[in-house]
Amino acid sequence: MTRVRYVVLYESGPDVLELAPVHMAAHVTHYEGFAARGLLSAIGTFEQPEVNGSMCVLTTRAAAEAFAATDPFVVHGVVRAYRVHAWSDVLA
Repeated sequence: MTRVRYVVLYESGPDVLELAPVHMAAHVTHYEGFAARGLLSAIGTFEQPEVNGSMCVLTTRAAAEAFAATDPFVVHGVVRAYRVHAWSDVLA
């Protein structure tokens, strides 16, 4: 059965390597809250995150939009831009 998930793709900001450690604790608290509520199923960086960014997978579009808009990484410029895409998970 196909299940629609929502993927948030993050584009790293120009100062990601300097800013990420400063805001990491708040970012972890943020994503742990979404995971504890069953809204976040995956999160992580791509190889060379300063170039390729990162992503997370959430259960609803509303959760994905709320996650990104309130993520300390977005708020504090660790992430310069993000996009939300509906994704059909055919293995779910």
